Amino acid sequence: MLTTFGMIFLAELGDKTQLATFAFAVDGKSKLAVFIGSACALILTSLLAVVFGSAVSRLIPANYIKGGAGALFILLGLWILIFQGGK
Repeated sequence: MLTTFGMIFLAELGDKTQLATFAFAVDGKSKLAVFIGSACALILTSLLAVVFGSAVSRLIPANYIKGGAGALFILLGLWILIFQGGK
């Protein structure tokens, strides 16, 4: 559990979700509503990832899933470097 917490916490620092939450907190009147909405969204997306990950792991071996995820991260990184967000 600590490993999962640490990895997700580090991965989420400074990402688009955190920046969007930051922007909502700046504009929003209710900081509590922004916090609750953001927290619920993260919980729901994590739940979906666990449910789908569990289902997919019954069909595809874990090493293929990990390799595919790594390859996808590399491809997305290259895409961002090459096309620079459409600029």
